[in-house]
Amino acid sequence: METTNNLLKEIQTQDIEIDLLLEAVFKRYGYDFRDYNRAHIKRRITHRKQSLGLNSISELQHKILHEQGFIEVLLRDLSINVTEMYRDPSFYNVMRKEVFPLLKTYPFIKIWHAGCATGEEVYSFAIMLKEEGLYARSQIYATDFNPVVLETARKGIYPIAKIKEFTYNYQQSGGTHSFSDYYIAKYDSAILDQNLKQNIVFAEHNLVTDSVFAEVHLIICRNVLIYFNKELQNKVVGLFSESLVKGGFLGLGSKENLMFTEVFDHFEIVDPKEKIYKKKVQLA
Repeated sequence: METTNNLLKEIQTQDIEIDLLLEAVFKRYGYDFRDYNRAHIKRRITHRKQSLGLNSISELQHKILHEQGFIEVLLRDLSINVTEMYRDPSFYNVMRKEVFPLLKTYPFIKIWHAGCATGEEVYSFAIMLKEEGLYARSQIYATDFNPVVLETARKGIYPIAKIKEFTYNYQQSGGTHSFSDYYIAKYDSAILDQNLKQNIVFAEHNLVTDSVFAEVHLIICRNVLIYFNKELQNKVVGLFSESLVKGGFLGLGSKENLMFTEVFDHFEIVDPKEKIYKKKVQLA
């Protein structure tokens, strides 16, 4: 019984320390992780504490507040950067067949990639837009709260070791050219065609703390909402609803959906499996 009580006290103390750390990060640096999925936050913070050989999360908080530049380490830990080109190829297939024909009816198209991480999926869309004859009249806004990953996205340079996987995904997604047309191999890197950047604007934007970014025709935000609690999910999808024109599209990740959110009635389902939605023209 005593061992159990001690364990419970230790867990309680750790939870309090995490609360204080997140509050400190928000007040000192303006990054708000307080409504992120608790299990994800706890796992990443505990991993960083252990990797540094620290005795407590309070020691980690001290480093964050007092060691210049250390906040960037924590941002890397807490950022959601799991991505690849044409991730879930079937999603891109549906986009190509069901969404792009409707986007072609607009004289100019604005697309927002929210939480773009290191940019692989942004360039995937840029390539697809080129192949569908839409790139010249498209503007892509690629945003993330983490300036470090945004810099990687801006460069458009990725490990050559990933090209085999990217090529396979591209082919499965309905690509109409050879994927090798879109990059140059140099040493251990693949440098994407610089022309793909022509209509892309990379910018810092925090889904948690910032407001509407722009009025757009398509929003892509895949596998980000799963890291938020329900309250924050509602806030973010509300932001998306405000940002979309009537008849605009929203693409989420395979494990995400709008069903239990406050804006569900604002949308109709385009593809239930790929989690693609269309904002209703007439809202109730």
